[in-house]
Amino acid sequence: MRVFTNPVGSGSLWFDNLATADGTPVAYDPQARAFLPMPPFCANREVIGCNWIAPEQGAFCRSCAMTALAPDPAIPGAIPNWAQTEAAKRWALDNLGRWHWFRPEDPGTRPVFHLLAEGPTPVLMGHVAGVVTISVAEADPVLRATRRQALDEPYRTMIGHMRHEIAHMLWWRLSLRADFLDAFRAMFGDERADYPTALQRHYHDGPPPDWRLRFLTSYASAHPHEDWAETAAHLLHLTDITDSFVAAGLSSPELPSPGWDPYSEPDAERLIHVAASLAMGVNHVNRSMGLSDLYPFVLSDAARRKLAFVHDWLRRGAQGR
Repeated sequence: MRVFTNPVGSGSLWFDNLATADGTPVAYDPQARAFLPMPPFCANREVIGCNWIAPEQGAFCRSCAMTALAPDPAIPGAIPNWAQTEAAKRWALDNLGRWHWFRPEDPGTRPVFHLLAEGPTPVLMGHVAGVVTISVAEADPVLRATRRQALDEPYRTMIGHMRHEIAHMLWWRLSLRADFLDAFRAMFGDERADYPTALQRHYHDGPPPDWRLRFLTSYASAHPHEDWAETAAHLLHLTDITDSFVAAGLSSPELPSPGWDPYSEPDAERLIHVAASLAMGVNHVNRSMGLSDLYPFVLSDAARRKLAFVHDWLRRGAQGR
């Protein structure tokens, strides 16, 4: 994620800022990729702290307008959890916008979001025909950590959920192209394999013994759909880690050039190499404070080939190239 210029003075702004250091209200314009010091602000600004601009006064911003179902405010914690969920959605959408997804130049369908609070039973997260369902309860760090440990996952965050479920929607978009499915099946396998049976087998038997050689995560081994979604989410993780590293003014001999833009890099192998190298370095820094690794994954040769495949399609797919 970029670091942004203050439109009314010195200093920088971060992607989630609502105001400058001196208190001037600002809002993010996703089309210009810049902060503005004037309305119209999103109608959700006072409700959940949305910091994007709206097309007109009283309207929702581009991101909030994609939310068709919001959580029941009567459920405890629903509103603060919703706020954090929408913040993760804005971040993920802006990342994808760097490759033109869901911007005006993208002629395709936008995702529709159902962001639901959990009552007596958990919300089943997923994607069906363009609709992405997310449990806002996962914004609660205690609940999220409990589920991460129960599922033996090395990483579980709201932005990770967003990237994974939106990745399913991107597959759905790309599958409408005549040239995509054969290439996908050659790389990931046949997605027509029975999905419920595959998940049941995964949760009952666990991943295959050699999953680390062929997949990024154990869950990716469950079914080609999940392999794609996990790989696409990890491509977004790695690209944005690298972009944020550059934007923060940090340097590394691994960077191809000063001011290098990872989202504009056409060479997937170069991007993946640089991203993995930087992630390993930041993992080392985290360990100095007794923190978990930022990116606790190992990229096998097979995983790198899949990342390169996804990179090729996400860089050009929004514009039909």
